[in-house]
Amino acid sequence: MTKKRIIIISAIILLVAILTTLFLVLAPKRQYSTTSWGYFDTFTKISGYATFGWSFEKKIDMIFSELEEYHKLYDIYNEYEGINNLCTINKLYDGEHKVVEVDRRIIDMLLYAKEVYTKTNGKTNIAMGSVLSIWHDYRTDAIDNNYGIGELPSMDELEEAAKYIDINNIIIDEENSTVYLADPKMKLDVGSIAKGYAVEMIAQMLEKKGITGYVLNVGGNIRTIGAKSNGEKWLAGIENPDKESDVAYNAYIGLAGEAIVTSGSYQRYYLVDGERYHHIIDPKTLMPAGYFAQVSVICSNSGLGDALSTALFCMSLEEGKAFVESLEGVEVMWTFSDGTIVKSSGFSNFEIEYNQ
Repeated sequence: MTKKRIIIISAIILLVAILTTLFLVLAPKRQYSTTSWGYFDTFTKISGYATFGWSFEKKIDMIFSELEEYHKLYDIYNEYEGINNLCTINKLYDGEHKVVEVDRRIIDMLLYAKEVYTKTNGKTNIAMGSVLSIWHDYRTDAIDNNYGIGELPSMDELEEAAKYIDINNIIIDEENSTVYLADPKMKLDVGSIAKGYAVEMIAQMLEKKGITGYVLNVGGNIRTIGAKSNGEKWLAGIENPDKESDVAYNAYIGLAGEAIVTSGSYQRYYLVDGERYHHIIDPKTLMPAGYFAQVSVICSNSGLGDALSTALFCMSLEEGKAFVESLEGVEVMWTFSDGTIVKSSGFSNFEIEYNQ
């Protein structure tokens, strides 16, 4: 092959490469969505922009793979072959917990949960498993066996369990990547943080890979990765907890890189003598928190939003407002059971008008 022919072929290859790159960059992107059920025992919806469907599917496979791993690692009810997870940590062996070597993603989440415990003055406490498991058992029994109608645990039972919720008894050895519960009657329950934390870790992974124009919604824990392909913000609706109202959403929020997480009393609950008892337990009273019907938190970190929505649900409005104003980049909307709505000072900056 002559030198001239080699130059011509090389030029053609270079031109094709340039044209292909320009096509991929300039070609219009379409919005795709997909849904799934099961991860963290809830509904997942992922939306994003891509030039081709196969490109979107490739990213979805990666996201779901990560989500499945986090689900298994943070599961407190089930063990999985070849994995030491939170259920493994909670198990007793001859009446004692054992030192368990775990994946670094468990270590990091537990360390973050300890930070959040301090930040919220104990309102978000992953060491409350001994108390929360009692409420879980009563609620599950009512729903599974008696059409959602059940009984209340006794205060004696709850107060006895509350003796074993000291978060300092979670012993973490970062160097050896081990976790040990020093109190044999302690149980971990990470329902107040694990789902949001996992969503945040996956979002940060996508950002590091340069992937943008996506929104992850895992059971109401919503995290946006950049804006839409056209530069518009993602739309998120804050559901009206009053299911008998003609108004489906109490607010519409525009997000581009932020997260919104909502905690409410209207989804997981059971009835005793006609009164609703939900799943968000106030560590001070050991009873379902009775301040609000719903708390929605906007911030940059889905894990923090998850933890704060639980903590704020267990604070009075006055305490919660003062707490939020002390935090940078956090805005909140509180909804009372009578429909009254209160918003933090900067919440309206995220609100947008939307006509259904």
